[in-house]
Amino acid sequence: MLTKTRVSVKMVTKGVRSMQLWEILVPTQKNPGHGHKNPYFTLKHHRIFDAYVHSLSGGITILSPAKGQWISLDGKLYAEKMIPCRIIADEDQMEQISNFVARHYNQLAVFFYLVSNDVRINHYSKGK
Repeated sequence: MLTKTRVSVKMVTKGVRSMQLWEILVPTQKNPGHGHKNPYFTLKHHRIFDAYVHSLSGGITILSPAKGQWISLDGKLYAEKMIPCRIIADEDQMEQISNFVARHYNQLAVFFYLVSNDVRINHYSKGK
């Protein structure tokens, strides 16, 4: 038999801070024109990002890559595959994660957005 305990993420993770579900888009390819032999980021490179997120929020859900397009401030169109990643964090943590993505992946812009303000985790333990 399973015993269910509902725990508010904001109470467990950060005391009274409001935790939310966010999604951030992480690039799969390096910026062109820099003489890279392999245009794709390695799994090791992505795992450094994963570890950084774990250190701030405790977890990450990595979704399947998707094709995206965006226009930079100088009017250049970029078309690239991105990895949507869902993270439970507060707004300050997401700003830190966005800044890390910008540095770690050498990005001109980082796109992230709020998915939900209602974040819950049900914990289960086996009963006797």
